[in-house]
Amino acid sequence: MLSEDMIVCENLVKIYKTKDLEVLALQGLELTIAAGELMAIIGNSGSGKSTFLNMVGGLDRPSAGKLTVDGKDLFKLGEKELVDYKRDTVGFVWQNNARNLLPYLSAWQNVQLPMRFAHGERGKRQRERALELLEMVGMSHKKDSRLNQLSGGEQQRIAIAIALANRPKILLADEPTGSVDTKTGNYILDVFRELNRNLGLTIVIVTHDRMLSKKVSRVVAIRDGKTSSEMIVKQSYADRLDSIGAFEEAHDEYAVLDKAGRVQIPREYLDGLGIHGNKVRMELENGRIIIGAPKEETGEEPENDRGIDRS
Repeated sequence: MLSEDMIVCENLVKIYKTKDLEVLALQGLELTIAAGELMAIIGNSGSGKSTFLNMVGGLDRPSAGKLTVDGKDLFKLGEKELVDYKRDTVGFVWQNNARNLLPYLSAWQNVQLPMRFAHGERGKRQRERALELLEMVGMSHKKDSRLNQLSGGEQQRIAIAIALANRPKILLADEPTGSVDTKTGNYILDVFRELNRNLGLTIVIVTHDRMLSKKVSRVVAIRDGKTSSEMIVKQSYADRLDSIGAFEEAHDEYAVLDKAGRVQIPREYLDGLGIHGNKVRMELENGRIIIGAPKEETGEEPENDRGIDRS
């Protein structure tokens, strides 16, 4: 059962500055993620999805707006508080496994390493806890293996165990299936589903893979640094699929309005309507908002225009 909000961002802005250039990575992102939610953020390269994940992970500072995670205002955290936040609140799984595992340590030792910097298990309990985590991701039989003795999928599962070592409230995964084949990627996503179901862990997966929508309850699309649309699972249908172990498309998709009433329309929709400039015709008709190309571009009468139903 989802409860309070775990992540809240309002009008979130991130600007990267160099000597000669300013890059606006996020431009007013609005997004709320509930505690215990398993969700994915999708978007093309440069859309801002990884920037958002880095800020939630405490790896980067927002430029403006509001970002609250687990009741903590990340704008107000000092350096020591930020270190504590990264250690105690979030776990990170990277696409590049060289960032997840130290190559000269065994899988078992890698999982124990974060515990040495926390206030948790020590000695025998630390070793037992590390083995429990490896069992949780199906990798206890590889506990003595090093990085070069493991496949990409095995490395990624051990990376998940490492991310869980300090009992985080949020698990952040950046393209976790990006370097493995489809079968292995499906298995890794099943691990996330089990962790979410059994531990109540909040899990945020950033990816460009739209097939993830079949495995999570909500998919948020980011375009040009803003929330563009959401796909939300039809719960009764999802429960029925889950009971038989099937995963099919079971989502309703919604465009997202910002506080000023603006909505992003995908470029392919606009191209399909022949809209190439920065103007559209908008009409209210029978309780629906109809968006179409300007008459001077189509040469058609209003009643013959094609439109997008935004009801």
